[in-house]
Amino acid sequence: MSFDNVYESLTEENDARWAFGTGFEDPLSGVDTSVPSGVDGASLAAYCLMLGDDALIFSHRLQEWCTNAPELEDEVALANIGLDLLGQARLLLARSGKADGSSRSEDSFAFDRVENEFRNVRLAELGGGHFGHLIARLFVFSTWRLALLQRLVSSVDPVLAAIADKGVKEVTYHRDYAGQWLVRLGDGTPLSHERMQEGLDAVWPYVGELFRTHPLELVDAASLRPEFDAVLDQVLAASTLARPSSGDIAGVSGRTGRDGVHTEQLGFLLAELQSVARAMPDAQW
Repeated sequence: MSFDNVYESLTEENDARWAFGTGFEDPLSGVDTSVPSGVDGASLAAYCLMLGDDALIFSHRLQEWCTNAPELEDEVALANIGLDLLGQARLLLARSGKADGSSRSEDSFAFDRVENEFRNVRLAELGGGHFGHLIARLFVFSTWRLALLQRLVSSVDPVLAAIADKGVKEVTYHRDYAGQWLVRLGDGTPLSHERMQEGLDAVWPYVGELFRTHPLELVDAASLRPEFDAVLDQVLAASTLARPSSGDIAGVSGRTGRDGVHTEQLGFLLAELQSVARAMPDAQW
């Protein structure tokens, strides 16, 4: 970009996407996206789609807290976490389109698919509830995702490895932010303790799904559980909260989010997320 600030960019011809911070319609522009020898492009694309959908859907849930968080500082923090995840989603969805040879764009993946074509874990689509519910979802999601990205840094696909390396730095902060709030609420007043325990209890039935390895996943999801449990136990001890004991919520014939089987909440989320793009499919912004 040749301009000195974002305001000048508004006058630049054919460059209305400065808000993304890249200036490129393709977030992987200039990157060698060829699939490494010995790697199945379709499987790589499917896996990147799963991780991209996790980030895209949870990012949308986080933006719902703008103007609803308890403090202005937390609204900014949650917005930034959402933007981090949106950036990861852009890269992963673009990688999926390159890996399978379709050159399908990130926008096409985000706006043109129907509910059963999304491959995110069901925890990412959960919404509603109070601040304790949000912190529980964010802590569980970030703790799991950080362990996953740390392993993907050594992926045989250099593009996925680079995306993971960037994501590790971001999600480390996400987990730290959520963990601090979990301890603050859990070890706070009787009311804050009660609300935080409610949040953990509500999210717990969706935790088991995170550690079921799908045939197309490049990382053994079950191998992440010991690290997840170790971090959780440490935070629970500091927060005086109890580990929930409820069982996992069932899927449909063993199929869950990775298979395109979701909660009823995802349909409402997509109706909002996709409404403008579907109403004006030829629009440019």
